[in-house]
Amino acid sequence: MASRHKTSAWPFALICVGLIFYASLYPFADWRYQGIVPWAFLGSPFPKYWTGFDVAANVLGYLPLGFLLVLSALRTGRAQYAVGLTTLVAGVLSLTMESLQSYLPARVPSNVDLALNMLGAWLGALLAWGMEKLGVIDRWSIFRARWFVADARGGLVLLALWPLALLFPAAVPFGLGQVLERLEAALADALEETPFLDWLPVRDIELQPLVPGVELVCVMLGVLIPCLLGFCIIRSVGRRALFLLLVFTLGIGATALSAALSYGPEHAWAWFSLPVKAGLVTALVWVILLLWVPLRASAALVLLALGIYLSLLNQVPTSPYFAQTLFTWEQGRFIRFHGLAQWLGWLWPYAVLVYMLLRVWGREPKN
Repeated sequence: MASRHKTSAWPFALICVGLIFYASLYPFADWRYQGIVPWAFLGSPFPKYWTGFDVAANVLGYLPLGFLLVLSALRTGRAQYAVGLTTLVAGVLSLTMESLQSYLPARVPSNVDLALNMLGAWLGALLAWGMEKLGVIDRWSIFRARWFVADARGGLVLLALWPLALLFPAAVPFGLGQVLERLEAALADALEETPFLDWLPVRDIELQPLVPGVELVCVMLGVLIPCLLGFCIIRSVGRRALFLLLVFTLGIGATALSAALSYGPEHAWAWFSLPVKAGLVTALVWVILLLWVPLRASAALVLLALGIYLSLLNQVPTSPYFAQTLFTWEQGRFIRFHGLAQWLGWLWPYAVLVYMLLRVWGREPKN
């Protein structure tokens, strides 16, 4: 039997399942029993109208899941029947999603979608199996062993999600985790017309816009945190230097793409103001000075940076213009998975906080 390894494929597969849940059941509203059994769609005739986009979306939506489940099986020494079991698991998941759609008037369950989902998972599973036979997986294992510490799985997942989190527009460039104002508003709405509303704390001083100097610090920390997160799982100074260049490239590119999606391509670099430039340069200087920091010290620095970063960002109000941008995103004008990008933007720093605490305490979860 192949040796067992910790693998990032399994947490990524769970993320894929979350994406499938979101895409299949959105908008999660107006649930009702429509007078038919949930699996009635299995006997329905094939739809008369379909598009190439529908076929591709259903196949590609499950292809990563099939790939990651088989990859996880191969990496952990459970390769026997991996392709067949993965296709079966994807089929059960798709059948569940399609059945639940029968309770959503805005969604239409389809036996064709079920078949295409299973086809996508099967193709993804075959792709992972073929890459294993060609030695691609082994080469990745060698690359990962050279670049990262043995328990790097959680850090790799968080680093892969960081550029995606930046796609949701932020009031401050690279400003993830700004949730206080929206949490207060949501809590006030939930407690409206109840006696508990009087217990809600009232802020003595209204949130104040950031001055340029504080914006500089937020931008600096917003880039420094993923760099230090990488330093927690990369030992070699030379590889850390290459990694920080990748972080700066992906971060700037994702922020520009977010601005282009939000305000139009002609405004892709409107966010690139003097404080932002100064913050990026300052972050680069600091991250170069910290290239030689030990792994555990890097984790402690991430915790310190997160504390300052989240404290500053959550003292910033959203302008009416930015609130209108959020409203446009939340209506799904630009990206189908707008809600997922939003949640990533809100929760990514807090997930890093939990991960860093586990590393500092030496209790990172085992597979």
